[in-house]
Amino acid sequence: MESKTKILNAVKYIGSTILALGVAIFLYGFFVSNYGSVTGIGIGTVMGAVFIFLMGVFFVATEEMQEKANQRVRLDP
Repeated sequence: MESKTKILNAVKYIGSTILALGVAIFLYGFFVSNYGSVTGIGIGTVMGAVFIFLMGVFFVATEEMQEKANQRVRLDP
């Protein structure tokens, strides 16, 4: 259980850092910069942060389901 908590915490901190960076880039591109590509980079960064977070949660859920299935197999004679 400890490894799942470590993975979730790592994904949470990395995802939130990238998300904050993406929002800052998006706001800079939308309000300050005259270049539209900066806004697109900000949107892409936000989408990447969400993708990283969802993949981390998916990996933890998959690992937990595998452990439950392995326990069930061991208990059945």
